[in-house]
Amino acid sequence: SPDSSSHDAALSAPAASPADSENLSPDELELLAKLEEQNRLLEADSKSMRSMSGSRRNSGSSLVSSSSASSNLSHLEEDTWILWGRIVNEWDEWRRKKDKLLKELLRKGIPHHFRAIVWQLLCNATDMPVKNQYSELLKMSSPCEKLIRRDIARTYPEHDFFKGQDSLGQEVLFNVMKAYSLVDREVGYCQGSAFIVGLLLMQMPEEEAFCVFVRLMQEYRLRELFKPSMAELGLCIYQFEHLLQEQLPELNVHFRSQSFHTSMYASSWFLTLFLTFLPLPIATRIFDIFMYEGLEIIFRIGIAILQYNQTDLIQLDMEGMSQHFQKVIPHQFDSCPDKLILRAYQVRYNPKRMKKLEKEYTTIKNKEMEEQIEIKRLRTENRLLKQRIETLEKVRWFLLTNMHEPKIALISLCLSKQCKYLYYRNNSLPDEINVAQLQDELKLVKLREQETLRSFREMQEAVTDLNHCWQHHTSRGGGGHWKESPKKNALNELQDKLMSLRLREAQGQAELKEVKLKILQLESQNQINCKLVIRHEQESAGLQERLQNALSHNKTLQSQLNEMKRKMAESDCKSKEEVMAVRLREADSMASMAELRQKIAELEIQHEKAKRISDAMTRWNKTIDFYGCFHIDREHSRIENANVFFSHQSDESFQFHLS
Repeated sequence: SPDSSSHDAALSAPAASPADSENLSPDELELLAKLEEQNRLLEADSKSMRSMSGSRRNSGSSLVSSSSASSNLSHLEEDTWILWGRIVNEWDEWRRKKDKLLKELLRKGIPHHFRAIVWQLLCNATDMPVKNQYSELLKMSSPCEKLIRRDIARTYPEHDFFKGQDSLGQEVLFNVMKAYSLVDREVGYCQGSAFIVGLLLMQMPEEEAFCVFVRLMQEYRLRELFKPSMAELGLCIYQFEHLLQEQLPELNVHFRSQSFHTSMYASSWFLTLFLTFLPLPIATRIFDIFMYEGLEIIFRIGIAILQYNQTDLIQLDMEGMSQHFQKVIPHQFDSCPDKLILRAYQVRYNPKRMKKLEKEYTTIKNKEMEEQIEIKRLRTENRLLKQRIETLEKVRWFLLTNMHEPKIALISLCLSKQCKYLYYRNNSLPDEINVAQLQDELKLVKLREQETLRSFREMQEAVTDLNHCWQHHTSRGGGGHWKESPKKNALNELQDKLMSLRLREAQGQAELKEVKLKILQLESQNQINCKLVIRHEQESAGLQERLQNALSHNKTLQSQLNEMKRKMAESDCKSKEEVMAVRLREADSMASMAELRQKIAELEIQHEKAKRISDAMTRWNKTIDFYGCFHIDREHSRIENANVFFSHQSDESFQFHLS
């Protein structure tokens, strides 16, 4: 039957590898051989039972096969108990020398009655000092008590151990969660951790469960997952997204196109280790492996589930995928958990790649943290500046409202007079350009003065010479000019003409000197103007340089302003994303609550059906007791006894047959 085959798969032991066989004793090898033989017999019996026809003409052979399967199952369970009993007694030796074989056995599942001790041995929680503090911690009060009380009813509400408001399960769960919130005040209490503690309490007493939970939080990265910042959860989601992108690229593209974020479905996987997603028997098998391998099995199981459902998910929209994750996927492996675990170990998982992704995530988060610090600093500075502006405005308003108008007018008049005085004084002061220009003009004036004096002396000498010549000429002519001969008269005329020429020559020399003086003045003025032009060009170049510096500084400030605006926009987007994530988590929790209510309603309906069936069975038992003993077949729920039998065809209808 399906039940027996799944049970056989859960109890089957692996074949020992040659390396492990060398470390095993002869008794252990014999025990493993018996387990393999029983597995083969059970497999053969299950195949023969599945090949039976629907008629009951072969009922005798089916009874023999059923009894054979039951016998093989009992032998297998007995051998499994012996093997795990030996493992527990020789635990240190198995961890040292037979670690690979132990790993394979853990993947096949730990027998129910051995889970408590094996889990404690796997996490080294058998002898912890904190166990002695447990009773004292229960006497103390915790700030998380109200939260714990509120969430206890939501933890495994369908399980018998936790049903009822004052049930034993809820009380011990409250004790363990309260004790841990006192031991680790930074983490305190997180709702997802209650499911892990609840699973531990199903297997062991509360003191041992408390010790195992403390060890899990310390050594299995769970403490970082449940911190208020949930930094480890962000890292796990980041790593899982990259695994999905590398191994299922088409599904990853579909998720992105539908805005179906990884945190919407995978957060609960890491926080509760699939305890709220998969049925409890399968989740317990995964927890067996988690106790040995850590979070690696969570990544493997998650990718395996997505691989198995990739074809269906690609055809659905966001709402359809949410419904598929809630209603279809959790029950796909109910009949055979080994199928899921086998698929999980076919997933490619590289620890070095995961370490590299962890470093990348740390770098990204550090950069984001630095940006957040810078934004906080700028916001603080902005707030302080606003406060200062407000203070100055208040002071100004106080001065305006408390000072009298005459005083204000007098102060304004004094200030205006002082400004005018400073303005006139500033204008009267020579600047550097005017001083340099005056110095150049002074030099040119001195040069012109020297040139003029030299020309004046030359003119004086020329006039003196002309005066001497004129006196000599007049003294020679005297009054006896008419008595002289014509030759002398002609000579005198020539001398007069010569004197006239000399006078005109002197006049021309004077005009020439005047022209040269004007040329000298123009050259001097030209030199002054050239120097002024050079100074103006230098000043213009300086102003251009200052202008370029101002423009470059303005560009730098503008780029910084744009960068700050961009960072502010990014921070706003991130804050909006965080708000959206919180809303999504709230929607997820509301959906989970609705699903739980629906499950409760379904369980109530099933309970009513089972009650009606049990009443009907009681009536039929009284009716057919006088016909003798009967046999109930598991596969068809049929009651048989020689010539009388009845068949269970539905949940509420029975037919009685007489041959």
